[in-house]
Amino acid sequence: MPPLGNVVDERFLTHRLRSSSLGGMAGALVAGGLFFYRLLARHVVSWELFAVVATIAAVKIGAMVWYRLRD
Repeated sequence: MPPLGNVVDERFLTHRLRSSSLGGMAGALVAGGLFFYRLLARHVVSWELFAVVATIAAVKIGAMVWYRLRD
């Protein structure tokens, strides 16, 4: 894509990767914190939040295994 050649380079792609990773980790921390707050303070198990945290963890571990086996 020649018009975007000056804007989209390796640094841009690296920054996008890092920001997406940081955003995912922040989302997992917020969901996990809210899950444990509701569990410990209100004695309510929020299965939706548990599912979000479990999905993030499964995708992260799965990707790590995939890249380890392929690299």
